Amino acid sequence: MRPLGTVLRRWRMRRILKRHPIPHCIWRSVTRRVSVLRGLDAVQMAHLRELTTWFLDQKSITGARGLEVTPSMRVAVAAQACLLILNLGVEYFDGWVEVILYPGAFRVNHAQTDAIGLVHNEASILSGESWLRGPVILSWDDVERDTYHFHAGHNVVLHEFAHKLDALNGVTNGMPPLRRGMSRGKWAEALSGAYETLCLQVAAGESAFIKPYAATSPAEFFAVLSEYFFTAPDILKNCCPSVHKQLTLFYQQAASR
Repeated sequence: MRPLGTVLRRWRMRRILKRHPIPHCIWRSVTRRVSVLRGLDAVQMAHLRELTTWFLDQKSITGARGLEVTPSMRVAVAAQACLLILNLGVEYFDGWVEVILYPGAFRVNHAQTDAIGLVHNEASILSGESWLRGPVILSWDDVERDTYHFHAGHNVVLHEFAHKLDALNGVTNGMPPLRRGMSRGKWAEALSGAYETLCLQVAAGESAFIKPYAATSPAEFFAVLSEYFFTAPDILKNCCPSVHKQLTLFYQQAASR
């Protein structure tokens, strides 16, 4: 007998699919142009469409600074976000409800405490941001670029939603809730070793094996690794085979794009 929770989740999913289907013309016109989806087969695309339908029903996607968010824009964001959970489950996107799209890069101010305890306000211009228990914020200019024009190791949607997976434990530290049967020790050993190597390369001014931004923190490292796993898996596999193996176990996808 199936657990009651599983039965209820499937019933809710069927209800959403019936009541709020994505029009075929919109789904087809958007997804056939999304570069990161080109390696999926028909069965995977059908499942992705179900997850995307669920996402659009459960999460709001709104525009800021006068940006009008069209149905096609919503599908483009949701489909790429759901690629991450294609074989994980919708519960990995629990705990938040909103996506905010800015027309372009946006300015944020964050308080930073220095070594002697003084607090400074630092301004940054960002293409994306993921709050621990709040929204995902994205620049549509950057989303559109990464969605329809392939850039190895670059996808702002994958990056910011990978932070949501990481945050599910209550903190972003590069350790998302792993699948049953995965070893936390092996995950930590593989990612920590690669992270330390990257930090040394960046500190020495050497050419890094992935984007230097990944050396900012273990959380950013995981998010950047996820970008590479789905957009440039060969690069990741060649430079960090143990990391690639752990991400394959986690995402349960043979990324071949």
